[in-house]
Amino acid sequence: MRRFTELFTAIDQTTKTNEKVAAIVRYLSESDDRNSLYAIALLIGNRPRRPVKTSDLKEWAATAAGIPDWLFEESYHIVGDLAEAIARVLPSDSPSRSDYQLPEVIDELARLPEQTDEQKKEVITGYWRHLNPDERFVFTKLITGNFRMGVSRQLVIKALSIHLGMDEAAVAHRLMGKWIPAAETMASLFSESVQSDRVFQPYPFYLAYQLDAPIASLGAIEDWYIEKKLDGIRGQIIVRSSQLFVWSRGEDLLTDKFPEFGPLANALPDGTVIDGEIIPWQDGRPLTFQVMQTRIGRKNLSQKSLREAPLVMVCYDLLEWKGEDIRDMPMHYRRNLLETLLSSPTLPPALLLSEVMPFNHWGEVAVFRQQARDFHCEGVMLKRKDSAYGSGRRRGHWWKWKTDPLTADGVLIYAQSGHGRRANLYTDYTFAVWDEDGSLVPFAKAYSGLTDKEIAELDTWIKRNTLERFGPVRSVTPHHVFEIAFEGIQQSSRHKSGVALRFPRILRWRRDKSAEAANTKADLLQLIAAVTK
Repeated sequence: MRRFTELFTAIDQTTKTNEKVAAIVRYLSESDDRNSLYAIALLIGNRPRRPVKTSDLKEWAATAAGIPDWLFEESYHIVGDLAEAIARVLPSDSPSRSDYQLPEVIDELARLPEQTDEQKKEVITGYWRHLNPDERFVFTKLITGNFRMGVSRQLVIKALSIHLGMDEAAVAHRLMGKWIPAAETMASLFSESVQSDRVFQPYPFYLAYQLDAPIASLGAIEDWYIEKKLDGIRGQIIVRSSQLFVWSRGEDLLTDKFPEFGPLANALPDGTVIDGEIIPWQDGRPLTFQVMQTRIGRKNLSQKSLREAPLVMVCYDLLEWKGEDIRDMPMHYRRNLLETLLSSPTLPPALLLSEVMPFNHWGEVAVFRQQARDFHCEGVMLKRKDSAYGSGRRRGHWWKWKTDPLTADGVLIYAQSGHGRRANLYTDYTFAVWDEDGSLVPFAKAYSGLTDKEIAELDTWIKRNTLERFGPVRSVTPHHVFEIAFEGIQQSSRHKSGVALRFPRILRWRRDKSAEAANTKADLLQLIAAVTK
């Protein structure tokens, strides 16, 4: 744990990309295979699932520190981070043992869910006693489920590329899929000869940037494919060795959740990998993402759910053909092969070809983008016809141009303190709209969208205008109005307002509006009717 904690600290204490990469390379060069693999898994986000309840951790920490529960709670709210609060309140005597290895710790945490609460307490408090404060902080981060390393996946790939002397694209490919550190060696994970046996492995997804320049700056429209940006799950369908694998962009293996694709194992040629959007589809058009959620959340699929939310993949790229990786070929070449493949009358109906829309000039694209919701999409995708299929997010060849978000004006009614560097500021907000009886009902929570200056100003106001306190939450005088942006809205019986928003965030502080001028619940219901017509 000592070396891994030093790596965590080195990454956390710098904002410079090169220094973060150098720290990872240094760690890998000084560590054995086993420690390196476990560290790589954590660096790219493969965290152990939370083995204990937060309430238990708080209770055990207070007991170990010899302080009452209320004092620990107050300390936690002041610090704003549970792991840091625990690391600070526990005795900082010299540890009796600090030679734990990272794999040893992670493997023991993986076994905890099967143990009794008393056994869990013994294991965790034992680590707390034997680790120094910095190691204790990192260890507690691992068990709270909030572990973040402060590096992007691409930086980890860059560091591994330097350490291994491999091309970054090859490293990115090796890291895809659900690999288990305990079952791998560096050779088995990164050797090309071994990789040929990994028939299940997807390719890194190529991602688009949001268009941030005038669309005419892209040049001749004839050089671009223009497709609808659909609102589903980005995925890859893989058929190798007569086996089918369905992967999401989040690297979840979803084959069993989507039985519609089962017949493709025999219908597609061996060595086929298709990239596309998995989406519920009925009567010739996509259904909403909320319908998709009814499929994602189910452990057991009924015939009813299969009928109500039938899935297809809208295919827009071919990455592997007859066992050959064709990602470096121009997109028009890959598209032609894909069109030929999907034109076969023997293919099951679960695969649809993404429509390339025949626009003649950029003005037509701009008009379509404004009307995108009427065409059951989020906007448009713009892809250069001569582009290769890269990995990660690259600028220049693929762009997404989403329609403007939906908005509503809400009144600030609750505020909660943030975490980390914002632990002493109120940065998490709850907003309300007016009900027909003249009361305010909460409809959205948001914590992003304000500048640091606005956060500081609002924090001062919140502290001076608090009505009540509920632990870390304060209710405030209903005075300030904010414009809330969101990507989707639907009716919900689980929310007091009767609506649920998708990806809410603060668009702007409406200083020009009084609280009475905020939107109403009726306005939100009308908005739902408008977007679902």
